[in-house]
Amino acid sequence: MRRRGRRIRRWVYVVGLLMFAAVCCAAPISGAIGAVTALQIAADDDGIAQGGSAADIPPRMLTAYKKAASLVGKHAPKCRGMAWPVLAGIAKVESNHAVGHSISAGGDIRPRIYGVLLNGSGAGGNTTTVPDTDGGKWDGTANGERAVGPFQFLPATWEHVSKDANGDGTADPHNADDAALGAAIYLCGDGRDLTLRSQLRAAIWQYNHSDAYVDDVLGWIGQYTAAATGPDLSRVSGKVQDVLDAALSQRGVPYSWGGGNASGASYGICCSPSGKSGASIKGFDCSGLTTYAYAHVGIRLPRTAAAQAGVGRRIPARLGTGALKAGDLVFYAYAPGHDSTIYHVGIYVGGGQMINAPRPGAVVRLDAVNAMAGYAGGARLL
Repeated sequence: MRRRGRRIRRWVYVVGLLMFAAVCCAAPISGAIGAVTALQIAADDDGIAQGGSAADIPPRMLTAYKKAASLVGKHAPKCRGMAWPVLAGIAKVESNHAVGHSISAGGDIRPRIYGVLLNGSGAGGNTTTVPDTDGGKWDGTANGERAVGPFQFLPATWEHVSKDANGDGTADPHNADDAALGAAIYLCGDGRDLTLRSQLRAAIWQYNHSDAYVDDVLGWIGQYTAAATGPDLSRVSGKVQDVLDAALSQRGVPYSWGGGNASGASYGICCSPSGKSGASIKGFDCSGLTTYAYAHVGIRLPRTAAAQAGVGRRIPARLGTGALKAGDLVFYAYAPGHDSTIYHVGIYVGGGQMINAPRPGAVVRLDAVNAMAGYAGGARLL
């Protein structure tokens, strides 16, 4: 009985914390965050999925992915469906797009990216000894093998897929262009059709024999594909179009904690629970963006995501995302079904996409509706 009591008290404490701290978008009150309108849980930057868009990828890496997708047909002419989001999904999981490394104009990445030494020691999860094949040419050691570059090729694999994509005379797995083209060739195999889900899964499985890995990469591919494909607004008109046009016009504007209002982007406030300040950033947080967009049609929204769920006709989460229509607000909660735990809001644009101000360090962008956890339904205001 004592153990059960502790469980109940712990649950009450967690629920209370979430109810107190469930809002992702801050409301400026005298330059500070008020207790009722402001606090998000301490992990605010992790509570939102790091949604995929070109804005998350170093520009030089994105150039390499696009270049490889355009060149792969010369080396794998029977391949179908190779597109930059496929390569971006792999590189996101393998090296986080080489973020934190310098990338030269020619595509060389420094410092070089090395995986763990595959000597069977168990370090980094490796349990199999892989003997050296390159004398340390690519992986920097003759004591065994380790994966190299932004796409984490083993030297032996690299020898079979290596191509010089940047024209410098060397096929280098530490070069963004070369590595991306090598990955494209490897994924294409003998002529896969990557537009077919089963063949795309097979290609990723070949890269790493793990269902969890395949699912992770597919998730990122889906997000990057959604971000790369503009929404079809041909059937949207009137006030809905005005709202979407206003929101979409802000793509690329930085996220700012507490930023944004009915007039547009504004400097935010300090600080989010994780210490991220919007005071020096002119931009939007999630509810600031929705407030701005709906102001264009004369609708004044409350300042926080949770409060905005109380406006308009609520669309229950149990109906699924298929019940959403362009212009609807889209909500996410730590405990779907309990609107007090809503932590984020976006604007649905159709085709499974939303216009989104996702998190500190990102920009306003298109994201897949399923890019974030805790779908909590929507609200129809128009």
